Amino acid sequence: MSTIGYFDNLEEFKKLHTLPVRTTIESAFYGNNVVRVNDVAEAYELAKKSAGTVELTGLPVCHNAELGLPEGANVLLFNDGAVFGRTAAARRIVGWPEVDVKKICTVLREAIHNARNRKFYTADAIIGLDEDFMTRAHIMLPEGHENNLYNWLLNFQYANEEYEKRYANSRPLPNDGDIFVYGDPYWSHPDFPLGLAFFSPEQNCAAVLGMRYFGEFKKGTLTLAWGIGARNGYVACHGGLKRYQLKDGSGKKYVLAAFGLSGSGKSTITHAKHDGKYDVTVLHDDAVVINVKEKYAIALEPAYFDKMADYPIGCPDNKYLLSLQNLGVTKTKDGKLIAVSEDIRNGNGRAIKSRYWSPNRIDRIDEPINAVCWLMKDSSLPPVVKLTGASLASVMGATLATIRTSAEHLAPGVDPNALVIECYANPFRTYPLSMDYERFRQLFEDGVECYILNTGSFLDKKVPKEMTLEILEKIVEGKANFVPFGNLPGIELLEIEGFVPDLTDAAYKELFIKRMEDRVKFVDSRETEKGGVDALPQDAKEALAKVMEAARRA
Repeated sequence: MSTIGYFDNLEEFKKLHTLPVRTTIESAFYGNNVVRVNDVAEAYELAKKSAGTVELTGLPVCHNAELGLPEGANVLLFNDGAVFGRTAAARRIVGWPEVDVKKICTVLREAIHNARNRKFYTADAIIGLDEDFMTRAHIMLPEGHENNLYNWLLNFQYANEEYEKRYANSRPLPNDGDIFVYGDPYWSHPDFPLGLAFFSPEQNCAAVLGMRYFGEFKKGTLTLAWGIGARNGYVACHGGLKRYQLKDGSGKKYVLAAFGLSGSGKSTITHAKHDGKYDVTVLHDDAVVINVKEKYAIALEPAYFDKMADYPIGCPDNKYLLSLQNLGVTKTKDGKLIAVSEDIRNGNGRAIKSRYWSPNRIDRIDEPINAVCWLMKDSSLPPVVKLTGASLASVMGATLATIRTSAEHLAPGVDPNALVIECYANPFRTYPLSMDYERFRQLFEDGVECYILNTGSFLDKKVPKEMTLEILEKIVEGKANFVPFGNLPGIELLEIEGFVPDLTDAAYKELFIKRMEDRVKFVDSRETEKGGVDALPQDAKEALAKVMEAARRA
């Protein structure tokens, strides 16, 4: 079996319990106030009856039997209040400076004790959809938040008979225990006004307290699963991955991964059908691991957790909805309830969509990955550049620049419009940044190509998504003719009329240098922030400095 799920021998037990966090969290799961939910159908019935749930009688669930749901199941909607996005400021991670494990464990013990008079539910899921990477996860949530439990079982693979057999035959991960996620949205504490998301990464456990938004539980679980992958020879990927097969008779296949934050276009790119020009196979648009040595990729989730802003009432894709969060409701002429699916009620309305949304969906791609695309919103960059040096390609991913989205609940004083750097588009990493840097650099050293796609604006000109998709088609077909980007080492560009950068233009040159300086400063800051846990190797900074100095000489 994959992760360690029960006490078998003392040595294994000692490895998993070096700190009190895991035993504090796991012990709560066995209280006599905890009721086990055995499958997704049972979770559906609980969620449907939960106070505040809207059963959308005008939106039946398709493929209900295949998904383990009862006949006649409808899409369920549940709305949060003021907060409808993730709260990064609430995260506390064991091993980070200024995280007082003893103090927080005291807070956690008190939280669990004070919740003992309330009913909780627990359920299991499997993270990773192929025997080469599977881990078991357990969640615990209180009565009144049945929708989050249901959504969690929909988003991940609930432990049915088929997957229990597959899990029993999966690759052992002998140094990792099962994932445990304890949640209590009712909790509050004056020292943590935004809530508390407390992670003990190497013990594979977390407590998510004082927060209702489903994304906290989804990404909290993935945070731990990605950490397991990183410790066991995989690149942890917050991105989409797909395979193109050309229809020109050559049989050529091209595997592409796109890394970006919510709103960057990674789902649009991953699910683009390209007007039927290719046979497209989708692995996933959000959560993947790539084996560094053999280059195969595995999806971690069967479903998709997507924004609903671009899926209006009547959109054909809405037939694949399973559940909805933070959206409006209206009544049709015949009295049925449907969702007001654009962001009218609030920003970041969300849906869980079934795997059937992608007609050619698989859970593993064996063909080695051909290209990595960093999706950025950086006005100093043209719509696409190609990076030809392994260190530069990896450090540009480590300094991925973008802007905030409505998927985030920001702390007071944080400018939502400021350009930010989010390493590898993964704000959920709990292990040293150098681990990701070295894994990606190894991919590039082994011949994987690297591109930056600017999905925002170049200077003041918006890059339309149609242009981005056309660029990808040229890359896949081998028709993208890249030329040197001035005198910049390791960077080439595809010349597109109206979007060609000019380093002889003083204003543009100043902007480009400023953005590279920001990246160098960010890499420098890793040596001191969080006690230097995220310090990068010297070649990362050197690769950026060479580009910056060349730009100054241009």
